[in-house]
Amino acid sequence: MSFSIAGKTAIITGAANGVGLAIARHFVDQGANVMCADMDEARLISELGELAKAEDARVSYFAGDLREKLTVANLLSATMDEFDAVDILVNASRQVAPTVDPLCPEDDNVAALIEQNLMTSLRMTQQVAKWMIKNADDSVDDEEPIGSIINLSSVAARMAQPGLLAFSVSCAAVEQMTRSMAVSLAPHRIRVNAVAFGSVLSASMQDLLSEEPEYREKIQAGTPLGRIAPPSDVAETVQYLASQGSNFVTGQVLTVDGGRSVLDPVSAPTH
Repeated sequence: MSFSIAGKTAIITGAANGVGLAIARHFVDQGANVMCADMDEARLISELGELAKAEDARVSYFAGDLREKLTVANLLSATMDEFDAVDILVNASRQVAPTVDPLCPEDDNVAALIEQNLMTSLRMTQQVAKWMIKNADDSVDDEEPIGSIINLSSVAARMAQPGLLAFSVSCAAVEQMTRSMAVSLAPHRIRVNAVAFGSVLSASMQDLLSEEPEYREKIQAGTPLGRIAPPSDVAETVQYLASQGSNFVTGQVLTVDGGRSVLDPVSAPTH
């Protein structure tokens, strides 16, 4: 069984920063064709523009707000125009809300993060899955999966920190969506899984550590492996879920956090 994704075409959302960018770069390095999507066009150009200009480029980018249904459809169309296929979807676009009072009735962060973290991933999953089903190659072995969808979540989905209510609820919703869509799409030979990470140097973690450097020691002390992982650790897990090596894996949430989620949930921040 192979872990190769060479020659496959992937759409990666949230690809301008942090973990999403690391996944995009890793997939390109592994020989995949990659459509990188994000709201931040300037950052996409800065990070990926030179790669996209190369004569043998296997990467392209698309800027737009994926909370808009039309933008989701346009992203899929742009991917077809560029690569004429899509085999892998990585829903890496996510937002972490600032810490809030969970008892404040005026706070609307739960609704905002449900829209950003859940609905964007759900709509992308629905659109891409419909395309995969419609364009499935009938000549392929009927036991061979035709596509893989990977959602990004967080250990916050299972660890109660009241100040992260909105983020935790949205991540828990993403994980339940993952399981539900895995069952719905299994008859169509599309696998759906998630990666929940915690102690990873994501964009939000970098922001946190720049504002409060003392958190680094707290996180390391609360992580059995004693470190904050680079985004590449998440990228390689995502590659596994995208490859033939996980052909019989669907509806699962793989945790990448150095063991922190098995300890006291208040030992460190969960994003």
